[in-house]
Amino acid sequence: MAEPASRMSYVEYLAFEAGAETKHEYADGLVFAMAGGTLEHARLSGRLAFLLGSALEGRPCNVLSSDARVRVEATNRTTYPDLSVVCGRLEHAKDDPHALVNPAVIVEVLSEGTERGDRGEKFRHYRRLPSLKEYVLVAQDEPRVEVFRREADVWTFREHGPGDRVTLTSVDAWFDIDALYADPARSG
Repeated sequence: MAEPASRMSYVEYLAFEAGAETKHEYADGLVFAMAGGTLEHARLSGRLAFLLGSALEGRPCNVLSSDARVRVEATNRTTYPDLSVVCGRLEHAKDDPHALVNPAVIVEVLSEGTERGDRGEKFRHYRRLPSLKEYVLVAQDEPRVEVFRREADVWTFREHGPGDRVTLTSVDAWFDIDALYADPARSG
């Protein structure tokens, strides 16, 4: 995460964000500009959105891109995860009608600049979302997906690699690691 741009109230942040050309995350008064991602980051995010969207086809579920804000009201934090999955009604924050508060799954594609925060501080905040059942970390540098799953308020961990199938039990969906990391432009 970059250095904070400034300190402001959440109401001020919303007004600032509405007029900003780039996205910013909010952490209890501190506002951080989001760095742009790599092409591989964009490819993996898009590919996983497609795979999850296909797996959830015909069900009352939404796969949301990084344009969807997630509000952790318990810690006064707002982020833009790479992907979020909500099954059922989208619930909005009390103080922000454009922020979601009920993702069942959050996905972050790891990068050198965000990995430490994605594994640490962000995950600590995300765990305060009562709806969150699975937190998924996707590596860019190798075919590796890590799934943290909440079961009876205990978080378990499972790492997946080439040839594995990743199952997201909270939304009853799965995808193959090889399909996620397949790059059609390189196979021909």
